[in-house]
Amino acid sequence: MNSEYEQTTNYINRVLTKDVKKTKHISRSISEIERHYQIEKELAQRLKNSAFQERQYLYTQLYNELYQQVTDHPQITRATSPDVQKWIIDRRMSLLKRFLTPETTYLELGPGDCSLSLEVAKQATQVYAVDVSKEITKNLQFPHNFEFIISDGRSVPVPENSVDVAYSHQLMEHLHPEDALDQLKNIYRALAPDGIYICITPNRLSGPHDISKYFDKVATGFHLKEYTLTELRSIFLQAGFRDVFWIKNKNKMFLKLHLNESMNMLLKTVETILEVSPYSLRKLVANTPLLFRGMTVIGIK
Repeated sequence: MNSEYEQTTNYINRVLTKDVKKTKHISRSISEIERHYQIEKELAQRLKNSAFQERQYLYTQLYNELYQQVTDHPQITRATSPDVQKWIIDRRMSLLKRFLTPETTYLELGPGDCSLSLEVAKQATQVYAVDVSKEITKNLQFPHNFEFIISDGRSVPVPENSVDVAYSHQLMEHLHPEDALDQLKNIYRALAPDGIYICITPNRLSGPHDISKYFDKVATGFHLKEYTLTELRSIFLQAGFRDVFWIKNKNKMFLKLHLNESMNMLLKTVETILEVSPYSLRKLVANTPLLFRGMTVIGIK
């Protein structure tokens, strides 16, 4: 039981068990996880090492390759489970419904199988779903108030000053670090005055959070850069957002914290201490719900 392979296998089994209990996702075998990891890591390395001009087509090409090669990818398999789909949509709508009205123009970036955007379309005036790949959605039929748009990973090709609520769930970390600010600026341009961008992304301190979490201490898959909360605030302000808030939303709890200078200094101190802490302690503390396990940040134009 002391071989590196057996230790890795035992670790993956423990994490998989936690994931299934926590997310209700369909579980996969260790060999399937390893195969996904190897494919995604190789594709991600190509994206990380790419030049600015290459990435205009590489996001689409490489994500298409991933979904074509990893046919048991959770983004694909969960679409076949109505119970899983409903659970995910209900959780995300519990936050979104606070900001939606019948007059809302809604934008989702990285919508995956579009299940959430399609739910929003039932109660919004217009829905835009912007992604780098249409592989998952190629067989879907969309309602009249729904437009699916392919992006190069930075562009947000919707009318300027038109969007009331923009939303992304686990998108920011998939962007090449050189592209993140450009995309944020494009989201800002798309927003109407006083429009909001709800960005949900995992905190680096509790990670990694992509497929490499079973094998590495730093993300090596398609999470090209995982952020801390203070890093996220900084890039939002650079993009032009006038106010940034940190949201804690679970069940009936909704807490909205203004990330002003004093709050930012406090969080920066906590994150700096965690950053230099031993890996196991850092991950344990950062993964508590009250801290940074999942960051929901709202930027206001």
